[in-house]
Amino acid sequence: MSIWPFHRRLSIEDSGVLKGYTDWHCHLLPGVDDGVEGLDECIGLLAIYEIQGVRVVWMTPHIMEDIPNTPEFLRKVFDKVKAAYKGNMVLHLAAEHMLDHLFEERLENGQVMPIGPERRYLLVETSYFNPPANMDALLERIRSKGFIPILAHPERYNYMNDADYRKYKQMGVLFQLNIFSLVGSYGKTAQRKARLLLKSGMYDVSGTDTHCLENFENDLLVPALRGPLQVPTITF
Repeated sequence: MSIWPFHRRLSIEDSGVLKGYTDWHCHLLPGVDDGVEGLDECIGLLAIYEIQGVRVVWMTPHIMEDIPNTPEFLRKVFDKVKAAYKGNMVLHLAAEHMLDHLFEERLENGQVMPIGPERRYLLVETSYFNPPANMDALLERIRSKGFIPILAHPERYNYMNDADYRKYKQMGVLFQLNIFSLVGSYGKTAQRKARLLLKSGMYDVSGTDTHCLENFENDLLVPALRGPLQVPTITF
């Protein structure tokens, strides 16, 4: 079962999309990447999440060449968030890993931050325009290290087509939907791909990919999805 945009506008609360939701991808950890800038904004967004019914939040800051975060640094920031947060949601820390030329070194040195039950999964991304030359080998290397790769927002990669999606699913790669792709927040092409992938049952988890309060509010005021979102998700 899937859900589709409606022509009229709904508030996110009325739509129910986030009731009982697990956000597998967001940039709410403050001051570490291109996401939330400060602790106050982070706590404010978490309060909004809770009002909308979110149950579990995975904070997934970037680890990449241009944003060389380390797990040790990110954990220190996360500890500050946990100390400041007084709500009832379950907060977790992982990362979104760019498959760049430094990725394999980070993987070999244990400088990655797995996600999900028993930390068995690794959230990864690529450039929106071109895949890494050794993408298939990197995905296989992730599996050789005991992790299951989750490809972040596959609908947003301009270079991917139906054959690519089928190939990676056959390789055992999981797919993470950006839910606001379904309502056109990333353009018509990403919206079309997201609808087709959802209809085909190719998504395994989903996330908001929220970077800031303005980003979150703007996405939630487009013609809304009526929820809860029917995307299979890995359970705890």
